[in-house]
Amino acid sequence: MPGFELFFQLLVGHALADFVLQSEAMGRGKNRHSDIHHNKASTFPGWYYWLAAHSLVHGGIVYLITNSLLLGLIETASHCVIDFCKCEGKIGMNTDQALHVGFKIGYVFAV
Repeated sequence: MPGFELFFQLLVGHALADFVLQSEAMGRGKNRHSDIHHNKASTFPGWYYWLAAHSLVHGGIVYLITNSLLLGLIETASHCVIDFCKCEGKIGMNTDQALHVGFKIGYVFAV
């Protein structure tokens, strides 16, 4: 598969996972500082569950597109670290998205 086609597929997968498949609960839940976690009696899952689930969705999509377990695992781990940094206020939305796209470019070269 030509590199541009693979890159396009990875970008579409990223857009689906980050903007279509990420519910409001997941978007807020993955941030440990979100007010959604303030009710100590709540049975709402902890932020780490949401962040792990969101990262696994991304890793799964990369795996399905590239047929590489290694790239799927790299995507899961990198997505988790990048989003955690965003939730901590260490990076902004533009840097977050640029880093994610940078990994997609790396996957194209790896394949």
